[in-house]
Amino acid sequence: MPDTTDVQSDTTPQPTEQPEATEATGEQVDRSTLPEDAIIDADVETPAPEVLAEKSFADYGVQPEIVAALDRAGITHPFPIQAMTLPVALAGHDIIGQAKTGTGKTLGFGVPVVQRVVGPGEPGWDGLDLPGKPQALVVVPTRELAVQVARDLERAATDRAARVLVIYGGRAFEPQVEALQRGVEVVVGTPGRLLDLAQQGHLSLAAARAVVLDEADEMLDLGFLPDVEKLLSMTPAGRQTLLFSATMPGPVVAMARRYMSQPTHIRAADPDDDGATVKATTQFIYRAHAMDKVEVLARILQAEGRGLTIVFARTKRTAAKVADELIDRGFAAAPLHGDLGQGAREQALRAFRNGKVDVLVATDVAARGIDVTNVTHVVNYQCPEDEKTYLHRIGRTGRAGATGTAVTFVDWDDLHRWGMIDRTLDLGIPEPVETYSTSPHLFEELSIPAGTKGRLPRSAQTREGLDAEVLEDLGETGRRDGGRGGRDGGRGSRDGGRDSGRDGGRGGRSGRDGERADRGPRAEGGERPARGERSERPERARRTESAEGSDGAEGGEAGGERQRRRRRGGRGGAEGVSTDGAAPATGQDSAGGEPTSLDQIALPDRSGGSAENGPDAGDSPDAPRRRRRRGGRGRGRSQSTGEGSAEASGEGSSAAEQSAPAGDTSGD
Repeated sequence: MPDTTDVQSDTTPQPTEQPEATEATGEQVDRSTLPEDAIIDADVETPAPEVLAEKSFADYGVQPEIVAALDRAGITHPFPIQAMTLPVALAGHDIIGQAKTGTGKTLGFGVPVVQRVVGPGEPGWDGLDLPGKPQALVVVPTRELAVQVARDLERAATDRAARVLVIYGGRAFEPQVEALQRGVEVVVGTPGRLLDLAQQGHLSLAAARAVVLDEADEMLDLGFLPDVEKLLSMTPAGRQTLLFSATMPGPVVAMARRYMSQPTHIRAADPDDDGATVKATTQFIYRAHAMDKVEVLARILQAEGRGLTIVFARTKRTAAKVADELIDRGFAAAPLHGDLGQGAREQALRAFRNGKVDVLVATDVAARGIDVTNVTHVVNYQCPEDEKTYLHRIGRTGRAGATGTAVTFVDWDDLHRWGMIDRTLDLGIPEPVETYSTSPHLFEELSIPAGTKGRLPRSAQTREGLDAEVLEDLGETGRRDGGRGGRDGGRGSRDGGRDSGRDGGRGGRSGRDGERADRGPRAEGGERPARGERSERPERARRTESAEGSDGAEGGEAGGERQRRRRRGGRGGAEGVSTDGAAPATGQDSAGGEPTSLDQIALPDRSGGSAENGPDAGDSPDAPRRRRRRGGRGRGRSQSTGEGSAEASGEGSSAAEQSAPAGDTSGD
């Protein structure tokens, strides 16, 4: 392993830091005299486009099968970063590649990786120590980028027996495990899922002879570097490592020194384009009001010559809202953000690539990895957080030599953020022009026809829309039901993921509310559940029947009120309130007269019911007298002995519960 004694000095994050390199070029350096962690500056001039137009991949030592496969895909001449990396990578040396986004870095490492591996039946297969185990590993920060890289590698390996497998989260484990068991040569994936499978023993990296780290600075920003280092520690020491990054922060340089062996640092830059952004992309910066942004965007989407368009938002909620707004205005739009299930995310990307929707409203999850042809416009609906995000967003257009247009909306609150981006990238646009949906310069600069309104005419609504694209069942993890998968698919679908797990337990989307709904007296669609259907004690049931029989004139509401009071008031309150409701409140006997002596007044009986004065005594001639003892003036006497306090508390709690909103339980 390389010496790492000077790693600490390189760990201070500096977005524009360049790794220390030797003064000599790669061809002049004697590598045997250099330490393992030395970084060699290639010091090779970027070839001019007219020179590369006369070259083919075969001129750089690429296998004929790969050259033929790329030629059928329309890729005949290498781009500058490819022409500079192919000779060094095919020679087996480690590489640190730096190039602007959209300049063809994928094939710069993809072609050497495909050429280095050996597929089943090819020469050298029988001599492998671990045939069928991954011979190359490509680590990328996002799922969309993983799919894009895997597609490019499969295209290059069309005429080879090498098998390419893409692994990322959001999909079921089982198909990925089965594919690994069948055998693969190249694995492309995101750090989290790769590490999970490796720790479970399904992914073996013991035979990985080549490792590629793509978009290393983005993996640093997302916090993936610890996972990447764990993966690198599982690979053989003599592997070839290729690291590609748009910028070289200190931690990325430190990782390169720790895990790479004398890497060659290659920087590809157009001699005629010394800016940080691609020269082919025209940039417009407008200071727009938040209430007018949708109107401005709707007019930009009707510009002449507009092809596919990506609209970037800073938050998931804004992306979903803007997509819905555009759909309501007649545009074929689709959202793409982290709250969507993986199936819905891939559905949106396929619909965008196939032209069924021509507007993709995305968060920064799509800022890297979206490589779609004919993307003519990129709109930053919200100002990017920093210059790196800005570069990667607008890098979705003007790719591979094509031209593009990038429009950025800057709100009043974001002027300081834009000022920082402008100074860092030296764009020369410190003060964005105040722009509204009716501003003449908006129509003139972006070639918007005069009179264009904020709604797409019905005659121009020719796209099929997102629903025309099939939603695949990916066996997504963490989902109980499939969910809609469209705009409302959610993160594994909120309806089908997190909440559905509670349905089987406490009975509703919200556990406490669902439980209360199940046991409450007014549950819809049926009678009171088990708690309300418990059989009462015999004496209480008979007392209820007796009370209902004597109060036949009051009936309905009074009977229901007595039952609620008896149930809620506690034992003392239940008896006091129920008897009070059963007998007239004035304390009269059955004949309508007042009690005339103290011997007619007695304390309430709490014995639970004896033969003399219990509930069965209602059949004897003295029943009115005993009823009079439970009610009437006895109520006033019971207040002095504590019975009245229990009764009052029972009535008070009952009244409070009836006046409170349904389902409101402060102590629950």
